[in-house]
Amino acid sequence: MKLLLDTHTFIWFVENDLNLPDKLKIEIENPVNEIYISVVSLWEIAVKVSLGKLAMTIDIPKLIIKIEECGFFTLPILAEHIVRVSSLPFHHRDPFDRMLIAQTLCEKMTIVSRDGSFSEYHVDLLW
Repeated sequence: MKLLLDTHTFIWFVENDLNLPDKLKIEIENPVNEIYISVVSLWEIAVKVSLGKLAMTIDIPKLIIKIEECGFFTLPILAEHIVRVSSLPFHHRDPFDRMLIAQTLCEKMTIVSRDGSFSEYHVDLLW
């Protein structure tokens, strides 16, 4: 299964946060699954850290290394993702989340998120 981790899911995984349910940690660690981290999530983390809205025990350069160490894939923003975002209804106003939704739809992935509003976009949602 191709899983795209929402930003909070990725943070909770690398920080070993108890907010991430064990069943999802097992799915993320399952070698059968391909785990993707969008550059959108890295951008969101960088913005929130620089604004003081997010504190992490790991800095951005080490976070990028952690993606590789975990065997995860980085998902870039492609032109087709931008086109898809432009046609999404505004059930959700967060620009980072809207791009993750577009990527999930374009790449036919399952997004791992506790954000229930994602289901309004008819994405495959795992939580």
